[in-house]
Amino acid sequence: MKIISQKVVKLLSKKRLKVSLAESCTGGLMSSSITSISGSSRVFTLALVTYSNQAKINILKVPKRIIMKHGAVSYNTCITMVKNLNKISKTNISVAITGVAGPKGGTKQKPIGLVYIGIKKGNKILIKKFLFKTKKRNLIQKASVKQAYKMILKII
Repeated sequence: MKIISQKVVKLLSKKRLKVSLAESCTGGLMSSSITSISGSSRVFTLALVTYSNQAKINILKVPKRIIMKHGAVSYNTCITMVKNLNKISKTNISVAITGVAGPKGGTKQKPIGLVYIGIKKGNKILIKKFLFKTKKRNLIQKASVKQAYKMILKII
């Protein structure tokens, strides 16, 4: 993961872009991987670990009705997280990650490994749904971060 995070930090720096993150199931792993890179202070502005529904509602202003209707792990929650993070951070690129990292907590509708990643750059928003096959928490978290980096590279 270090190679892809270095690549992203270098490219963001070169393009003079700033990034912000709202992490749920990754619990700050992406923030940590960015800040482990020398020079990340030029591109990294803000990270929020909005792990609980209450944090998503209170900090990211995800309406309670969206979480009640669609769940915390949903397209609707992810798109609201990324839009509102962008309003808070005012960065060029905002990233939101929400999912079920396991090894417990999955359901038939929302199985372990289900992750939504959202990226907003300007008026462009990209939301992707992933279903990682592994049931290992740390592997789901790492795979989520890696996919988020790939999405950043694609959007810039």
